[in-house]
Amino acid sequence: MATKRPWYQATLGNQASLFAAAALLGVIYAGSTIVTPLYPLYQRAFDVSEVTVTLVYATYVIGNLGALFAFGRVSDQAGRRLVSLLVLAVAGASTVLFLFAVHPAMLFLGRAASGLAIGVGAATVTAWIADLYPADDKARASRLAAAVNLVGLAVGVVASGLFAQFAPWPLRLVYVIYLLVLLVSAAVIARTRETIESPVRSGEQVSLRPRVGVPADARMAFVAPAMTAFATFALLGFYAALVPNLLAHSMHLRSPAVSGAIVAELFAASAVTVMAAPMLSAQATMFIGLWLLMPSLALLLWAQVAGSIAVLVVATALCGVASALGFRGSLQEANRIAPAERRAEVLSAYLLCCYSGNSLPAVGVSVLSRQIGHLWANVIFAAVSAALALVALAIGSRARRGSD
Repeated sequence: MATKRPWYQATLGNQASLFAAAALLGVIYAGSTIVTPLYPLYQRAFDVSEVTVTLVYATYVIGNLGALFAFGRVSDQAGRRLVSLLVLAVAGASTVLFLFAVHPAMLFLGRAASGLAIGVGAATVTAWIADLYPADDKARASRLAAAVNLVGLAVGVVASGLFAQFAPWPLRLVYVIYLLVLLVSAAVIARTRETIESPVRSGEQVSLRPRVGVPADARMAFVAPAMTAFATFALLGFYAALVPNLLAHSMHLRSPAVSGAIVAELFAASAVTVMAAPMLSAQATMFIGLWLLMPSLALLLWAQVAGSIAVLVVATALCGVASALGFRGSLQEANRIAPAERRAEVLSAYLLCCYSGNSLPAVGVSVLSRQIGHLWANVIFAAVSAALALVALAIGSRARRGSD
């Protein structure tokens, strides 16, 4: 059975390993948002509907679920470095599919492979970063991982938008550059320190049995963070999948650079919030995120009705703050209520809520938009999200009173 090495004194080599792992996490997540500003371009290039490109976005969750149910714990057994290199190979295959896409089916395959790479890579590299921190400094490791995650998302989407707007081959060049980044990352990771003392040497020794569930006595307490995660990731998914079309229909802006910058603003505001927000309790952080979610949605609707890019910029910043607090608070709360011996199962259930929220509402909004128009579809999305936030607040408050 693979075991972790004990903590060792900080050296230049250890710091280099930590930097390499953090950079890898950012690179992996950057790959997930490269396609965001390109959705309208794919829609025109392949003559497909908005629903189709939204389904391409949502296919990402299929890879995420594969990672969650089959490969979530594999790096604990096979080692962080080996699994990270395999993740980079899958990310490379996904990038090649997008690079040479000549049919929508290739976009679906590329997006699913991207979800698998990011799902496994996020679990692996986040654990690697935690390994490289002292045992008494895990909170700092979590903040670093969350911030790098969000910075990677922001860099990926803004770089893609700029290349699509100002460089030749808008559906090709950004993927060539990203492939080069993946190759450099692989070369660096191959020389980075392994933190699993005795990784397994045979594929037959790796267990792929999924562990997802919540103990009966923790289910009521789990509802609030689960609903918070769903609502928070629904908002993130709305931005990543649908903001380019919102800009085109409501504000008559068909610029990949602008749509990339708006989505990047969301992730940048979230990253700053994660690093700069005071260290409140898990429940307080989650509740603040839920309360901020409602005015964020109201501002988003106002921006659409007014056709105002200025209001959209303000709404996006507030959405970023709300998302960061909701995510961080709900994750901390899920960790808090999970029994140590079943933490992996509870966190897997929590991630299932995140992945579902990230994809299902975006598809629903896209389908509704064809029937009742973009504005009313977004009104329904905002109303449902606000209702989820209110229910989560009520259940969370009740659970807190019950634990006092």
